[in-house]
Amino acid sequence: MEKNNPIKKSFVFTPIKDIRNSSDPDIAGSYYAMQRAGQAAIDLAIQTNTAIVTTVDGKIVRISAAELIKQRQLTA
Repeated sequence: MEKNNPIKKSFVFTPIKDIRNSSDPDIAGSYYAMQRAGQAAIDLAIQTNTAIVTTVDGKIVRISAAELIKQRQLTA
C-alpha cells in the first residue's frame, strides 16, 4: 500500500486583466462601484475618527483618520 503523500499541484497564474475592458457591462461597471465603495469607507472613517485597514504593496496596513485627511488634502 502506498503511503499518504500530499498531492503536489502546480499553479498556473494568468495575466491580470483590467475589468474595465470587459465586454460585460456589469463587470466593467463594477470597477467604478468598488472605487465608490472605497471612497465611502474613507469618508466614514474620517467622519467617525476611525482607521481603515487595507493593503499597500501586498502588506496589510492600518491608516488612521488623521492620515486619511492628510492624504485627501495632498490629492485635492
